[in-house]
Amino acid sequence: MKKAWWKILCVILLVYAIVGGMLVKIPNLPVLGETIRNLFYHVGMWAAMFVLFTCSLVHSIRYLRNSNLKNDIAASQYASVGILFGILGYATGAVWASYTWADPNNPAFDSFSAVAREPKLIGTAIALLIYFAYFILRSSIQDIDQKAKISAVYNIFAFAMLFPTIMIVPRLLPSLHPGQEGNPALNFKDASPELRMIEYPAFIGWTLLGVWIATLKIRLHYIREKHLLK
Repeated sequence: MKKAWWKILCVILLVYAIVGGMLVKIPNLPVLGETIRNLFYHVGMWAAMFVLFTCSLVHSIRYLRNSNLKNDIAASQYASVGILFGILGYATGAVWASYTWADPNNPAFDSFSAVAREPKLIGTAIALLIYFAYFILRSSIQDIDQKAKISAVYNIFAFAMLFPTIMIVPRLLPSLHPGQEGNPALNFKDASPELRMIEYPAFIGWTLLGVWIATLKIRLHYIREKHLLK
């Protein structure tokens, strides 16, 4: 029971975020309107993705230090769940964009091609493709120790590329995405107190759910590959 407290917390926070997200009073924001409720899903999943990729990075560094295959397994599973949340975050963002950026009534709207050229969408796609290449690399190497070592080095490179592709370069280019001068999801001036009361618990809930899924996958791989583990 002591080890399960954070799982119970995960369920409570997600239920609170889902129910509260439907009931919370939404500020009257131009263009966004009711779509702002997607903040609790889209941005929360991105937050979970970054935490999961960070966990993967830590285990890759640990593997390079001690050559324990358990760390390689953990790194790959955290990365796989991180990609899952990245895809979910991208998908929820695309749905959000279809109701805001692609609306001809939006003053920022130019054409659908402008949305397709949105630098943050392109940067995010590149970041996820870099992590997809991580698993392609792993599947192309047969020797277990060599695969783990090369994958760990590549994983460090993939994590380093997250920041220029998602957070730095897109802000240097013209963008329809809110937060060009910062991050409205985390900016106290841009998000109302009512939104923050749902937003931050949602961030924690999605992150704990991602870690929960990753730990289950790690245990399953430990069982499958117990003959290789020290």
